[in-house]
Amino acid sequence: MPEYKHLFFDLDHTLWDFERNSGATLEQLYSEFRLEERGITVFEDFRATYERHNERFWERFRKGHIHRDELRWKRMWHTLLDFKIADNNLAHRLSEVYLEQLPRQGKLMPYALEVLDYCVAGNYQLHMITNGFELTQWEKMRTSGIDHYFNKVITSESSNSMKPMPAIFAYAVEAAGASVGESLMIGDALEADILGAQGYGMDQVYYNPARAPHSEKPTYEIDCLSQLKQML
Repeated sequence: MPEYKHLFFDLDHTLWDFERNSGATLEQLYSEFRLEERGITVFEDFRATYERHNERFWERFRKGHIHRDELRWKRMWHTLLDFKIADNNLAHRLSEVYLEQLPRQGKLMPYALEVLDYCVAGNYQLHMITNGFELTQWEKMRTSGIDHYFNKVITSESSNSMKPMPAIFAYAVEAAGASVGESLMIGDALEADILGAQGYGMDQVYYNPARAPHSEKPTYEIDCLSQLKQML
C-alpha cells in the first residue's frame, strides 16, 4: 500500500449521518407545519417522497441543469405536488426551515469520531471535499464537533467545481499542499467520490455500508469506517 499522507473525506453519508439527520429534520417540519392536516397522513410517505425528489434534483444540479436556488425549493415543491398540495409559499417556507434546521443535527456515522482520532494520532493530514453548500456544511461540522479535525475544507462553492469533476480534486490537492500520489479519497458516492477521484488519478476508498453491488474497481472498498484503521 502506498504511504498516504493526506486523507480527503466526503461529509454527507460518509462521516455525517445524512439519513438520520435529515429524517429528524423532516419529522420536525411535518409536525410544525401540521402536514397531516394538509392531507399527508403518514410521515414516512412524506419522507420517502422528499428523499426521492431530493436525489433527483441533486443529480440535475451536479450535471449543471439547474441552479442552487432551484434545487433548494423545487425538491420540496414537487414533494407537495405528489400529495396534491400546490402551495408555492408553503414549499418555500418548508425549504427555508429545512435548511435552517438540518445542519443543527449532529448525528455521525458509526465509528466516525474513532476513525478521525486514529487518523490524527497517525499524523495524517485530514481534509474535506464536499458538494454541499459552504455555510451549511460548516455548520454541520461544527454542530457534530468534527470541524477541528480538518486542515482544508473544499466545497463546490469555494472551488467553483463539483465532484466528480477533476477540477475540484485538483483544487483540493493544491490547497492542501499535497501530491496525488500521497492522497487518498474516502467517500460513499460511487460516481462523485470514487469515479471522480479515479478520473483525477487519486486512490480511493469506497465506503459501501449497504454492500451495494457494482461493477466499478475502487482502489479499496469497506463497509464500516472502522476498517480504515486496519488499512492506514
